[in-house]
Amino acid sequence: MAESKNQITVQTSGVEHPLPKDVQEVAESSSSQAEASEQAVQPADLIDQKKGFFAYFKTKEFYITVILGQILAIANTSTGTFTTLLSQEQWAIPAFQTFLNYVLLNAIFTSYTMYRYGLKGWLRMVYRDGWKYIILAFCDVQGNYFIVLAYQYTTMLSAQLINFWAIVVVVVISFIFLRVRYHIAQVAGIVICIGGMGVLIASDHITGTNGGDVSKGNQLKGDLFALLGASFYGLTNTGEEYFVSTRPVYEVLGQMSFFGMIINGVQAGIFDRTSFNNAHWNGKVGGYLTGYTLCLSLFYCLAPLLFRLSSAAFFNVSMLTMNFWGVIIGVEVFHYKIHWMYPIAFVLIIIGQLIYFLAQKVLSEARKPWLGTNQERGVVGLFTAKKKIVHAIPAAAEYHDQVHEEVPEYTRTVNTSSV
Repeated sequence: MAESKNQITVQTSGVEHPLPKDVQEVAESSSSQAEASEQAVQPADLIDQKKGFFAYFKTKEFYITVILGQILAIANTSTGTFTTLLSQEQWAIPAFQTFLNYVLLNAIFTSYTMYRYGLKGWLRMVYRDGWKYIILAFCDVQGNYFIVLAYQYTTMLSAQLINFWAIVVVVVISFIFLRVRYHIAQVAGIVICIGGMGVLIASDHITGTNGGDVSKGNQLKGDLFALLGASFYGLTNTGEEYFVSTRPVYEVLGQMSFFGMIINGVQAGIFDRTSFNNAHWNGKVGGYLTGYTLCLSLFYCLAPLLFRLSSAAFFNVSMLTMNFWGVIIGVEVFHYKIHWMYPIAFVLIIIGQLIYFLAQKVLSEARKPWLGTNQERGVVGLFTAKKKIVHAIPAAAEYHDQVHEEVPEYTRTVNTSSV
């Protein structure tokens, strides 16, 4: 800090940079405490000033986060709907069903990554980080495989009930490995959301919607497959949040789909040969497969943006409303009936999401603890906290000198406009 309150500066690499006037007003309010501590004010801290209990609710990012979460829930519910429709057509090839999604994503994002990095740059990236993406892709493939497999033994609603387990996996992994510390409001929000899920479970048992074929053990088998799939999803979501905060989205999606296509293809060749030969093929199956692939690809494209805006934990909290959207779709498609408890459950889950963001600062969960105080180990990309910091405080750009999202160290040219 400069000695004069009229000229607030940020010290970066030993050079003082004047802050914009709008940031000076925020900084001046806390200048006396900063001077007392004789420490330079960090750019991220100037942006992330707490402006009341509802600070984050006043930002546009909050509304984008909530709406995006529900769009993802609807997209994911749509994939479950198409899977159920395929089962009704006596078509069940779990591994091959998601293989088409990886092929589509790989064609889009791996091609674009090669275009941005060049073939040699892409090969260097694969040589250096390929093993990380292989692990991420393996978890993602298994999550998709077991969830799709679960639909063969139980209903769409029943399989989705187990998804809350992914929240537990994400919270534990993030706490241990990513040093994420959850506020009491976040914990309360998660608990309320799970309570809303409990209301859904109760209503499903009352109406018999998720009964399944209990006499043959199919209900239990389907729930176990769903539980295993949710565990893999939790690992995948946490890993993807980490990757998209440090790498470009197109690189992460490209490599996850590239290795996912290989793993999924091998798995389909081993486990789906008999199912492939016995499956019924017709126009409806082709239409349902197309719908499933498009909805799942849309889900994959939007999910990284929510991981940047918020976290893997909130991502899975948002997915809890899938059951409600599943019933809305099922009323027309499967002739479900809406029980009076469903709207109550939906409202509880939404309230839980709102409570989750109470007492959050301006940057909220977009500011990742593993990226450093000023997110210096992160990327300047769409919806990242670092982009907001650099945009609001040009002085913070020096923290970005060695880290560019669009141009990792193995690429050819520098371009700081990023995705």
